[in-house]
Amino acid sequence: MPDDHDPASRDGFHRRLHQIAQSSLSPDTGQTPGMRRVEAISGSSVGSQALWMGQTHVASDTRSANHHHGESETGIYVASGHPVFVFLDGDTERRLEASPGDYIYVPPWVPHREENPDPDDEAVVILARTTQDAIVVNVEDLRWSEPPAG
Repeated sequence: MPDDHDPASRDGFHRRLHQIAQSSLSPDTGQTPGMRRVEAISGSSVGSQALWMGQTHVASDTRSANHHHGESETGIYVASGHPVFVFLDGDTERRLEASPGDYIYVPPWVPHREENPDPDDEAVVILARTTQDAIVVNVEDLRWSEPPAG
């Protein structure tokens, strides 16, 4: 039964905003060895339907395992540190050396890894994905393979 005093129940467009404090970020999301992901915005945290956001932390002098994010496009904002994003361009390994304020775009299905060559400080990046779930598929190497049929 609609509540006439609640605009969302009248028209479906008026909804409340959600604030997710740093202390409330959840580690209950896909993980890759060598990095730590935490979830901020998702279906389970705020009821989002087509968006996932979170952070990745890569410790000093560390590299992650190779992985991809399935059908999801990923936007990355470098918050701190100088992470390096590694992928294959044909048969050639490419390295994107990033700095705070830089953005990185990762297309669907592209295997990559993050590295943090800094001997002292961790690298922190902010992630946004076009799927509500944080798809993480850990893979042996950086070679691209066909997405599953279906």
